[in-house]
Amino acid sequence: MQGRVESLEGDMKKLLLTVAFATMLTSNWVAQTHVSAQSLGKVHRVGLLSPGPRPPQPSGFDAVFLQGLKDLGYIEGQNLVIESRYAGGRNEMLPSLAAELVQAKVDVIFAGAANALLAAKATTNTVPLIMTLGADPVSFGVVQSLTRPGGNVAGLTEVAPHLTPDRLKLLKEIAPGVSRVAILWQPSSLQEATFKKTIVDTEVMGRSLGVQVQVVEARAPADFEGAFAAMAAQKADALIVLVSPMFNGERTQIVQRAAGARLPAIYEWTLFVESGGLISYGANLSDIYRRAATIADKILKGAKPADLPVEQPAIFDLGINVKTAAALGLRIPPGLRTRDHRVVE
Repeated sequence: MQGRVESLEGDMKKLLLTVAFATMLTSNWVAQTHVSAQSLGKVHRVGLLSPGPRPPQPSGFDAVFLQGLKDLGYIEGQNLVIESRYAGGRNEMLPSLAAELVQAKVDVIFAGAANALLAAKATTNTVPLIMTLGADPVSFGVVQSLTRPGGNVAGLTEVAPHLTPDRLKLLKEIAPGVSRVAILWQPSSLQEATFKKTIVDTEVMGRSLGVQVQVVEARAPADFEGAFAAMAAQKADALIVLVSPMFNGERTQIVQRAAGARLPAIYEWTLFVESGGLISYGANLSDIYRRAATIADKILKGAKPADLPVEQPAIFDLGINVKTAAALGLRIPPGLRTRDHRVVE
């Protein structure tokens, strides 16, 4: 009798182990089925339109944008397809490349550069476009207002004109002898009201620093020679360059002209400092491009570009070129060295 009981207990243990093993297999199958169901969900198609050459792999700020998508759960080859088009420096190719992306039925087009954005905007008014514009989007004609864009364009502006008085203060700090500062601007880059307020606020700062401010326009690269001649005629001894997509594209020429005139100059982007400019203070572009991915995510989840307010810069960079400072005979103040900034040796 005892042996029979032990045998029954053994059979029961085997049965329980079998049930447990079957339960484990079922759980794994359910989990795998759930994963498979997720992988078979919607695949998002994101277009990337760039005026530059095609790199071996995404680089620069395009890579920052794509990493931002990855951080939000978009994995290429699983739930994300990237359709990238590069113009290779031939801006005339941008409209046809934008049309290719529309024909590829992308859900959204990321067009960070101004010329890419304009080409995409002229090609489609239905496919959502993501911008990271280095100009005022309203004056640039791509949205109706910053709070209610009203069309198929959403994203961010890199413009921070309210920092211009601070740029004058920084310029005076690194070049204390300056007394007359020229402000170079492209009229289409800012709304008139915004520009006027920027100048008034900068003049107020100038009076507190004993500095006079003059405004010089450059609508196209052909205007640079006349603009720098006007600075010389009015005896400007320093320069503030406001943000502009055209200025960014011509940054090497602007930096070289400022160096030739021995003008300490401050810019909005660290790209100018990397090109030999003295100092910069403006939007952190990596943060801008990461946030562009967040806006793309909102649109892919159903938000309408027309309802998404244009976002402003939130993190700012200070950049200093040590070699340029030395060439101009300027000493970087200890106070500037202790701040968070990027130093180009």
